[in-house]
Amino acid sequence: MSAPLVLTLSFAFGYLLGSIPFGLVLTKLAGGPDVRSIGSGNIGATNVLRTGRKGLAAATLLCDAFKGTIAVLIVAYFYGYDAALVAGLGAFLGHVFPVWLKFKGGKGVATYIGLLIGLIWPAALIFIGIWLLVAWLSRYSSLAALVAAALTPIGILGLGEPKASALFFLLTIITWVMHRANISRLLNGTEGKIGAKG
Repeated sequence: MSAPLVLTLSFAFGYLLGSIPFGLVLTKLAGGPDVRSIGSGNIGATNVLRTGRKGLAAATLLCDAFKGTIAVLIVAYFYGYDAALVAGLGAFLGHVFPVWLKFKGGKGVATYIGLLIGLIWPAALIFIGIWLLVAWLSRYSSLAALVAAALTPIGILGLGEPKASALFFLLTIITWVMHRANISRLLNGTEGKIGAKG
């Protein structure tokens, strides 16, 4: 099989796996409302949490993360690391822009972490560590995710993985774009804090 075909198939596999909208599927299976009709209208775990079902939100978080992990591990096993990076890009874009939902998906943080776990797991620890620190200091989940995403590619480069660093730099840009409403609220002081009610 030619290299271009391998990369194309890897991207397509990653995209299709990443595009599974677990937040929507799990809430419907649990008899809940269409998650797109509440809160931010997002299909990610944070919006699923607004249904009041913490277990459902946790399941969404795990599924959205590990669909990325599974995509890159399977492709890496059959076609190698470079193809896995392409599959990772596909999985992330599939989650953020799923064809099944008119390209309106999640913001990408859970899948970002899942890709880190599958491709370069020490970087996942870096991301989580930064997230926990910033979240503890600021009480803003979105700010913690944005800072962690911004710093993680630098950490990956320090781990000696320039190709992965380039990939996650691109994913960081997309993540920031998807959080533009959160950034606006952070700047004007209206972003909700962790644990805040109402």
